[in-house]
Amino acid sequence: MTGYGTRESPSRRDIIDVTADNVETTGFFCYMSKKKSEGYGRKLRWLKARFAEGMRIKLLTLPERGFIEYVPGEHAWRAVHADGYLFIHCLWVVGKSKGKGLGAALLEGCITEAKKSNARGVAMVTSEGVWLAGRRLLDQHGFECVDTAPPSFSLIVKKFGRHPSPTFAGGWEDKARSCGPGLTVIRSDQCPYIPDATGHAVAAAGTAGMQCRVVELESREELLRLSPTPYGVFGLVLDGTLLRYHYLQEKDLLPLLGYPGTQGP
Repeated sequence: MTGYGTRESPSRRDIIDVTADNVETTGFFCYMSKKKSEGYGRKLRWLKARFAEGMRIKLLTLPERGFIEYVPGEHAWRAVHADGYLFIHCLWVVGKSKGKGLGAALLEGCITEAKKSNARGVAMVTSEGVWLAGRRLLDQHGFECVDTAPPSFSLIVKKFGRHPSPTFAGGWEDKARSCGPGLTVIRSDQCPYIPDATGHAVAAAGTAGMQCRVVELESREELLRLSPTPYGVFGLVLDGTLLRYHYLQEKDLLPLLGYPGTQGP
């Protein structure tokens, strides 16, 4: 969902630098129309704790719609080891804003900042599945894949020198098995959609008469230790096996839980 194109890039005045001082006014793109929701409130509190760690959000001004969120790699909320790099959590340009070169402008701004701060480079987790951005735009800007993980994750990096590459945390199957029987929801507040996703999962488990527990990730250390995928901030594990790493509604989950009268994909 990133935007591609060759049109003129936005000027500085077209991009808002979201900070701890203005985030309550500017918002942070996702759930902007649902500022009273649980997801928005939890993400806002999470962000306020992250700005002190170097969290940056660049937001396109309306009517354009898109943003980039990145942080020093040692504070990344993905299951990666990327110390010394700037790490992109999210890069989205949507709707009519796609195809104008806006995604490229946001990415290039991040790369420029990384160089000015003497970072080793810029890194991001991508997926050819769903929920995360694909790697096309990053490939166009000289990024390379340095690690992969099932089912469809890639760790994409643009280095500024001969530095050690970032790596995925690994141990995915062992982490999934440690969840035990029933449905386990692993969640954090990094994405405002996660409370809804968690609610759907808990409801589906209840309908299916299945044991369910929710594991709250409250620190990067817990994420590295517990997440069964590189995405890190959300996961669904069924009987010790990764089920999905992304948002599913109850009606889509029930077939995966083997609920009678439903059919799986």
